[in-house]
Amino acid sequence: MDEIALFTSYGLDYLFRWGHFLAGITWVGILYYFNFVQTEYFKEAEDEHRAGAIRKLVPRALWWFRWSAMFTFLTGVALLAFRHKGLSFDITVGATLGTLMFLNVWLIIWPNQKIIIASATQVAEGGEALPEAAGAAPKAALASRTNTLFSAPMLFFMGSSAHLGNGLVTDASTAALAVIMLLILALEWNAIFGKQGPMVTVGGVIGSSFALTVVLYGLMVAL
Repeated sequence: MDEIALFTSYGLDYLFRWGHFLAGITWVGILYYFNFVQTEYFKEAEDEHRAGAIRKLVPRALWWFRWSAMFTFLTGVALLAFRHKGLSFDITVGATLGTLMFLNVWLIIWPNQKIIIASATQVAEGGEALPEAAGAAPKAALASRTNTLFSAPMLFFMGSSAHLGNGLVTDASTAALAVIMLLILALEWNAIFGKQGPMVTVGGVIGSSFALTVVLYGLMVAL
């Protein structure tokens, strides 16, 4: 019977989990490429090289970026539906962060990046830059930095429910969850209306992401 294990409910659960991991690795990997590699390159690149990359490289990377985000989200929803009885506080926090990251991709990063790409294409064809492109770039950048900020705690809490014992689940309280959710929503508000602050540099956003992980973990075990 081992050869048909994938056709059982456990096998289906595993296939969705495998797809979730695979898509998530792709999504977060490209997120880190954008923030740690491409953004830093664009700061130093000559105008024509940067414009060429925006027109020819960025659209390809964004295709994989947004659709891997979509597949990660959909497989995550399927897993939550399948394993709803095992929904823990840490999975709730991780899923909330992941959902906000997904929404940032599709509602902020991608729409604004489309404007930036269209503007660069229009300039390359001899036209004028789109006026809205100047405002689109910082909006996309802030949402992307916020997703990077969310990434470390999201991955930490997604894994902790299965690999850190039952401590977070049994010791957490609804008060802790409420405070954590308010903090996360405040950071998301900043992603829409605020500024990058310490996240403006690569070192700053990495440090902020690990610091947020520590803060959220501390709130979950202390309250």
